[in-house]
Amino acid sequence: MHLDPLAIVTAFGLIFLAELPDKTMFASLAMGTRMRPLYVWFGTSAAFAVHVALAVGAGSLLGLLPGWIVTLVSALMFGFGAFILLRGGDDDEEDTGGRTVTGFWPVFSTAFMAVFISEWGDLTQITTANLAATNGTASTAIGAFVALTSVSALALVAGRFIAKRVPLKTVQRVGGVCMAGLAIWSLVEVFTG
Repeated sequence: MHLDPLAIVTAFGLIFLAELPDKTMFASLAMGTRMRPLYVWFGTSAAFAVHVALAVGAGSLLGLLPGWIVTLVSALMFGFGAFILLRGGDDDEEDTGGRTVTGFWPVFSTAFMAVFISEWGDLTQITTANLAATNGTASTAIGAFVALTSVSALALVAGRFIAKRVPLKTVQRVGGVCMAGLAIWSLVEVFTG
């Protein structure tokens, strides 16, 4: 296996910049306010590992998936996330933190599924597949995976930083509104894409 440092840095830079404003970053940020960030990060990282493997291994097959179905499922997942966050913010009269998903496996699986479903056919997955075809699979896989997990970690750290300075109810409501916006954005993509 030959690793090309330039290909790793190229993949990292392109994928990091493409993922930074992506809906998955905002989903990670929102999940990190309700769930243990480290568990969320493990779940998102596992989903990213699967997507990177699929992208570098079978990038040309991604175009065969019906994009509108993937986008519709993604919209439903974001809608569900918005519902959970917005509903949880009104339950508690005192600032008890609301209902949170706890335990490693429930948090891991929630984060994994949210990212796994929403990343199908995403710009970063397509970019990873294209880079793998020209720059080598191993180098591209390493650069893309590190970029994706770095953005997720950045979102989770920012989410915890915000949660310490802003009341949890406010963070949950803002997160719920963001998730609802992402659900609407995904639905618009279904009908305009």
